[in-house]
Amino acid sequence: MLSVNVNIVVCVFVIAMLSPLLVSAQFPRVCATFESIVSHECCPLLGGTGSPCGEAEGRGSCVDITIDDLPHGQQYVLVGIDDRERWPERFFNRSCVCNGNFGGFDCSGCKPGWQGDNCLTRRPPAIRQNIMNMTQEDREFFLDVLDRSKTAVHPDYVVAQDHYRNLIPENTTEPNFVNITIYDLFVWVHYYSVRDTLLGPGQAYTAIDFSHEGPAFLTWHRMHLLGLENDLQVLSGDPTFALPYWDFAIGGSECDVCTDEIVGGQNPEDQTLLGPNSRFADWEVVCLSLDWFNDNIKLCNGTYEGPIRRNPGGNIDRPAVQSLPEPTDVANCLQVEEYDTFPFFSDSASSFRNALEGYSEPSGEFDEGVRTLHNLAHLFLNGTGGMTHASANDPIFVLIHTFTDAIFEEWMKRSNATAADYPEEDAPIGHNLDFNMVPFFPPITNRDMFIPSDQLGYSYAVDLPESLANEDAPSFIWAIVGVSGFVILAALVIVLVNTVKRHRQRLRDESLYQSLISEDSNRGIHYTA
Repeated sequence: MLSVNVNIVVCVFVIAMLSPLLVSAQFPRVCATFESIVSHECCPLLGGTGSPCGEAEGRGSCVDITIDDLPHGQQYVLVGIDDRERWPERFFNRSCVCNGNFGGFDCSGCKPGWQGDNCLTRRPPAIRQNIMNMTQEDREFFLDVLDRSKTAVHPDYVVAQDHYRNLIPENTTEPNFVNITIYDLFVWVHYYSVRDTLLGPGQAYTAIDFSHEGPAFLTWHRMHLLGLENDLQVLSGDPTFALPYWDFAIGGSECDVCTDEIVGGQNPEDQTLLGPNSRFADWEVVCLSLDWFNDNIKLCNGTYEGPIRRNPGGNIDRPAVQSLPEPTDVANCLQVEEYDTFPFFSDSASSFRNALEGYSEPSGEFDEGVRTLHNLAHLFLNGTGGMTHASANDPIFVLIHTFTDAIFEEWMKRSNATAADYPEEDAPIGHNLDFNMVPFFPPITNRDMFIPSDQLGYSYAVDLPESLANEDAPSFIWAIVGVSGFVILAALVIVLVNTVKRHRQRLRDESLYQSLISEDSNRGIHYTA
């Protein structure tokens, strides 16, 4: 562990010019107290001065948190060990539930997409667009706000820096929570969702992931992005501020956004570092030392651990990850009909989620060891962005996941998807439809994010392929199709003539004919799975 981030200890400045988000992570600072932890209740006063959850003001109420009790898959076999099981029961079992369009941990704000004193007015949607198509002014504004978020302490939320059993140390009433910057909170949330189960010094259970390798991969990251987008709207003072995306399905071995003007080029003196003229060159990573956390039974606390590493296409030991996905990969993925299939894991076949996540071929066919689309985009970066627990440290993470979410949104529209398409049970722990997603608070379920994006206050300016581009097929392919059609037609005529001849012969032996039909009908052959 390296030097401590000095930005963590600076005073929190007020940036709450806009309504707070419906949900963020980990816990509101106002509930990170001895009294709240002991009572297991996080129902703050409305705006700090009103009634709990704004109940007297008609905005919300303090209620018991609902926990999903349906069975999960067998990837995780422990019970009562991990603080993320039955989230957030280890910490709180009562929180605010807001009425109507009211939102926020104390119901003082509005849900995403709504504004006004009573949250009755639709807010102009945040339009997420291709970062390569943005005007230079708009792109600079986005990058500047993102850069500021790395040093701006989050105005409302803090994170635990110790195992839940040690959250309140002996002989003290000060819980082990710590302030953290807006962007580092974004990183911490991703780390916390994938970290190992802490069992003891040098011991950890690794077969657990609340945000990957299951149906919640897309819903969880949708919420993750929404939280950052709202925080940046507040930080920038612009309620229409939108996260752009990177169309990573461009093929080839060149990262077109990896320039000092966008997310950072390569340092000529060390190609694994960002270019010295990039605004992100001095960013340091957090939550990197997973083994140290496991050995010491500690959680990431925002300590800085060195620079971002990235070397696009430079992994010479893995030729399959030296090129980006192709446009046809997106087209193939959008043709997969089912959202997810049993066992709802990284070995699921014919699963849109697994194809987009990148553990199967884009067509949905499962192939052990294949890495496509989202996974391939991360691995292509060959550095921090390819390490699951630390990948969010690289700002390109945001652009990868907004494009992934755009594909998800397109599939939902084409499929007219509803909650019935999402598995209610037997998914890996954290991935059932009504599981409270870790570590968002107040609780929010996968069901809440399995809805069209315009209901969440944003949309995409994106043009994804309708289908495989048959109209662009080379002329020689059409020639082959024509010849093949003629051959098939001729073959059918020959078959028809021979069939008539055989039929006349068959009528001469009716008893044999009947016995053959009886034999076929009793074989019990099924032609569909």
